Amino acid sequence: MELRHLRYFVTVAEELHFTRAAERLHIGQPPLSQQIQALEEEIGVQLLERSKRWVRLTPAGKSFLEDARKILALSEQAPQTARRASRGEIGELRIGFTPSTPFTEIFPVVINLFRRQFPQVTLSLREMPTMRQLAAIEERQLDLGFIRPTEVDVGKAISLTILSNDPLLLVMPAKHRLAKRTSIPFKELAGESFVMYPHHAGTGLSRQVQRLCREAGFEPQIVQEAQEASTIIGLVAAGCGISILPESFRKIHLNGVAYRPMAGEASSTSLMLAKLADENTVLTEAFVRLATAAAGSQ
Repeated sequence: MELRHLRYFVTVAEELHFTRAAERLHIGQPPLSQQIQALEEEIGVQLLERSKRWVRLTPAGKSFLEDARKILALSEQAPQTARRASRGEIGELRIGFTPSTPFTEIFPVVINLFRRQFPQVTLSLREMPTMRQLAAIEERQLDLGFIRPTEVDVGKAISLTILSNDPLLLVMPAKHRLAKRTSIPFKELAGESFVMYPHHAGTGLSRQVQRLCREAGFEPQIVQEAQEASTIIGLVAAGCGISILPESFRKIHLNGVAYRPMAGEASSTSLMLAKLADENTVLTEAFVRLATAAAGSQ
């Protein structure tokens, strides 16, 4: 079945007269009649009843007319939709983000900018830890991801754009012995009890903190693990230990908790935007461009 057959049928159904329909279509009446007969034979039902004086639709023809009009409308819309998609005016962008990302200044700015510039694009936002995001990007389940450093090589398949460098904070009870300090070197944390993300959570932060502790000459004593940063901070407030988190979590205000920056150039973590290196669609490039601009204005 070809689209021209549907156009022929719709025109005949609208005119209910083969001669007038043929004139509208700029073809002869006999070829038009032959095409309608061929269409009926192909689908196996009679669409039109004919006499020398009139033409009318059968019940099957009335039903077929509705679908034929929809198909023709879609066929006209499809090229326009494809052109709009190629210009990045419509579509979907699937974006991952770590739990700390919404607390950063960059994230709400770039999301709002993108929504204003691409109002017809659906943004699908999914919270997940860094390592799971990277796996989802490689499996093409995510288009982009706001991630933290992994402490492992991500390989050449992933392209990373650094958006910001955020200080690492010591999260401790307000009456902790180090709360009066303005900044704390890692060596001061030897012998402390740590509350951290589980190693299997895939955040990257746990690996970084363990590395920095070892470089300071000790192995961190992890006494409690929690999946959520808010839970970690609550456990610190309860006196279970101390923790190390990105500076963005300072926005979580909880009685009995103090935040102090860690000393040293290495005591920071980056916020990065990850994507497949060979994935350069209009939408992904536009989002990276907006995110980079937003990061530069902070």
